[in-house]
Amino acid sequence: IWYCMGALEKKVLESKDGKVLQQIEREVRMREGASKLLAACSQKDQALEASKSLLTCNARILALLSQLQKIRKAQILERAGLRSDGDPDSLNDAAPCTGKVALSDLRFPLMWKDSEYFKNKGELHRCAVFCLLWCDSEIHDTDIVMVDRTLTDICFEEPIIFDEVGPEFQLRVELYSSCVVEDASPAVLAIKKGTFLGGSLGYSSGKKIRAAFESAAGCGSVGGDGSSGKSPVLSSLQRGPKYNLLAHTTLTIENVLDGFKTHDLTVLATEDSPFWLPLYGNLCCRLVAQPLCMTQPVMSGQLTVKVIT
Repeated sequence: IWYCMGALEKKVLESKDGKVLQQIEREVRMREGASKLLAACSQKDQALEASKSLLTCNARILALLSQLQKIRKAQILERAGLRSDGDPDSLNDAAPCTGKVALSDLRFPLMWKDSEYFKNKGELHRCAVFCLLWCDSEIHDTDIVMVDRTLTDICFEEPIIFDEVGPEFQLRVELYSSCVVEDASPAVLAIKKGTFLGGSLGYSSGKKIRAAFESAAGCGSVGGDGSSGKSPVLSSLQRGPKYNLLAHTTLTIENVLDGFKTHDLTVLATEDSPFWLPLYGNLCCRLVAQPLCMTQPVMSGQLTVKVIT
């Protein structure tokens, strides 16, 4: 029995391994397409969208590489006759139920100076912003919103749903910003054409992983590890719209409530930064969770009722 269970678990891990490699390959190809589009852009809006696509693809590649590393670790432990937690009887333990997590009505309050908002004085400061939302290897992005002193909140109304999330999830919300210069001609970005794709991503999974990692490093500006989101590689490759990590926060199951709630926000930029915006220091959103056991049957069968007299 244990041999059959081990073989089944090995097959599942290998299937996940191949699926993640395919996802990495698809994201790298999408990133190459975004690079070519960015190099050919002549309009400011197109360049902003292409730059956002580059950053998003890079974030997904890094998340998938992290997931692949976990799968490879589980495979090594399986070959050594161990379970991922070191307990050979761990399969008998009840696993926690996964579920769906949804975030909606995401808002970032702004705090403009009185002279800017009410008296409309000073230079018009305009930025293009969007959000990346991370939960394990699943990443979603929002639309780009143009922000200036006429807005009191940065709003992202569309709901974002994460599937098959564990009870110990950590949902990281990242706000990226890029300064928009109105009177300047749209910058044409010169992206150095590398050979990171390697045709069909090499001849083995090792080459695929190495190629994906090199391409992700080349894209640069991703703050999933809590860094400032700036990369020296990015400065040398991309001369045009650049998104920088402006602020971030992490939500957990303790933040799940039925209503609208305010959460603390970590702001990274200062007023001297060109991509800076006067964030109030909080974000507001609705965060809900639904275990799969509420919508899907967990166990089925006949129930025998014993009458006690």
